Amino acid sequence: MSEGDGKAARKKRPRILAITTDCCTGCAGSPACIEYCPIEACMFWVPDEDHPPFGRIEVDPYLCIGCQKCISKGPDGAFLDGCPWDAIEMVPTDDWEAVHGITLPDLPPAPPTA
Repeated sequence: MSEGDGKAARKKRPRILAITTDCCTGCAGSPACIEYCPIEACMFWVPDEDHPPFGRIEVDPYLCIGCQKCISKGPDGAFLDGCPWDAIEMVPTDDWEAVHGITLPDLPPAPPTA
């Protein structure tokens, strides 16, 4: 789970969202993308029940701020930090909402109380 730096928080609905593709391998349990995500718990590990110890990373669309720190694409195709497998795409929030039939709020939901 991404730990974040405690400085970033979602303040408004982002223009774009990070979405993991089927190419995600979870980097064999040491995902690079999570290290770069500034938002706590935005990116998390989902184990592959049929093929342990493998799994993949998922992005919480309610927490993603669209900062693009998790992707590896830079200007003119330059490789940057982030996903070494190019398994994260940035998609317009409006497109994601249309596909899922959900309208994302500006602020993320409040954390559950114990």
